[in-house]
Amino acid sequence: MYLKKSKHKNGRVHLSVAEGYYDKATGKTKTVNVKTLGYLDVLEKQYPNPISHFSEEVRKMNELKSSEKAPVTFNISLNEKLISGMNTRKNFGYAALSKIYHELKIHTFLINRQRHSKENYDANAIMKLLIFSRLLYPSSKRKTFENRGFFLEKANFSLDDVYRCLSFLNKHKDELLLWVHRHIQKQYNRDTSLVFYDVTNYYFEIDEQDEMRRKGVSKEHRPDPIIQMGLFMDNNGIPITYGLYPGNMLDKQTLIPMLRKIQHDFSLGRIIIVADRGMTTGDNIYYTLSAKDGYVLSYSVRSADAAFKKYVLDEDGYLEKDDGFKIKSRLYPREISVTMTSGRKKKVPVDEKQIVFYSRKYAEKAKADRVWALEKAKDLIKNPHKYTRATSQGAAKYVKNLTFDAKTGEILESAKMSLLFDEEKLWQEEKFDGYYAIVTSEYRESDERIIEIYRGLWKIEESFKITKSDFASRPVYLSTKEHIEAHFLTCFLSLVIVRILEYRLKRKYSATAMLEGLGKASCSHIQENYYLFNYYDDILADIGTELGIDFSKKYMSLGEIKKILGEVKKS
Repeated sequence: MYLKKSKHKNGRVHLSVAEGYYDKATGKTKTVNVKTLGYLDVLEKQYPNPISHFSEEVRKMNELKSSEKAPVTFNISLNEKLISGMNTRKNFGYAALSKIYHELKIHTFLINRQRHSKENYDANAIMKLLIFSRLLYPSSKRKTFENRGFFLEKANFSLDDVYRCLSFLNKHKDELLLWVHRHIQKQYNRDTSLVFYDVTNYYFEIDEQDEMRRKGVSKEHRPDPIIQMGLFMDNNGIPITYGLYPGNMLDKQTLIPMLRKIQHDFSLGRIIIVADRGMTTGDNIYYTLSAKDGYVLSYSVRSADAAFKKYVLDEDGYLEKDDGFKIKSRLYPREISVTMTSGRKKKVPVDEKQIVFYSRKYAEKAKADRVWALEKAKDLIKNPHKYTRATSQGAAKYVKNLTFDAKTGEILESAKMSLLFDEEKLWQEEKFDGYYAIVTSEYRESDERIIEIYRGLWKIEESFKITKSDFASRPVYLSTKEHIEAHFLTCFLSLVIVRILEYRLKRKYSATAMLEGLGKASCSHIQENYYLFNYYDDILADIGTELGIDFSKKYMSLGEIKKILGEVKKS
């Protein structure tokens, strides 16, 4: 604010307190009168030196304003209209995400790497837009670019720059993953005593296949080409790294290349791999042990040999616990089949601890989960013309004499009249309802501890759900390999940031709830350089307390907002 002196045509000087501001609608600087003081000749009768007096008053007003305690008066015209296409809504919640982004020094990495690039775009600005949008307003790259005005960040780049930047990001992907890992080690004392691993896939709404986008076993039972993603996560639920593989690659085939990558690049020392039964193969176990690492893996009871099944059903050795739970274990020299470099299979003995437990709740769940498949199987027998190899999935195993045309996938006419329900198959499955087995190299650990370790896999399963639902990471619309790689890099970094936020708040809130709150922490331009906020909740309060950001203010000037956004970049 300043003391404005306006000289009128009659020679009289009028004094007022005025303030200048930038009008975004017109792109020009405007002045608004804050307070009318009166004519100088009249004021001289009251004050020895009106200009000196009111200059001091304005100085005090500026001091009060800078202390954020001064009231602000708005002049609102009820006739004021919106301009077509105008959207003055801005998100402020991304300040929390920006703080973690800058704590990980992702901006430093990109700025340093771009010094050696001939590209003129700002890779750091583009990366922030892609990550913050993926977390708060997930959409396609084009829509993300169109919505760049949601954020109070400079976006002096084109849509073509965004796509060009994807190639740049892919080029430096491996270095960036290692960079982020090292900063997580430094900032959060990453715990890799246990390393969880799982695989999921993402689909593309296309028919064409290439080296990466291949048709395979889709987790969502879709016929589209897919891409496989293997993900490592630490004991705190924070992702370590990931890998992409062709869609027709089996889950179990991804573990060894991922282990080679993490052992070579990340130098974690001895780790214990925790994974589900899809990874429990002789090759995976042999490789893990050869690398001096350990494993905690679930083991399929129904697919086991007769001797192990007999051990499971034998009541001898079980310890009864509460609520229909029982458990037993043994140290046992199991033979695993290992593929040698020549391609031949070799039997190799491994000494491991085998833990078997039974849960009545799990047994009831297994029966309930099977109901739909049994109903479908019975309908398939009555109406075989309604089903194909793809649509009979889940029910086919309960139907005898079921054969399909190798080309069309349809049920052969010769088989339709001889379809029977497989009672023996159902009986064999029901025998093992509620029984679970875990095999581990960590034989010194108690049974209860091994089960607790294995149950930690829910964190990585939840991470996949977050990327598919909250991040809307599929279907993937990109086509080139380097753009697809860069897309999943931004998804991975988004996951890292939200998991760190979740970890810092001690898992008090889910990732979904936090992202919803941060997305609602937005403001609208009122007048001059002032913005109105209209959402606040306990989640924002706790995030603000943890990160040192005040989300509770109803009004803020653009200067205040920019000051906070500047502060979070100093992390």
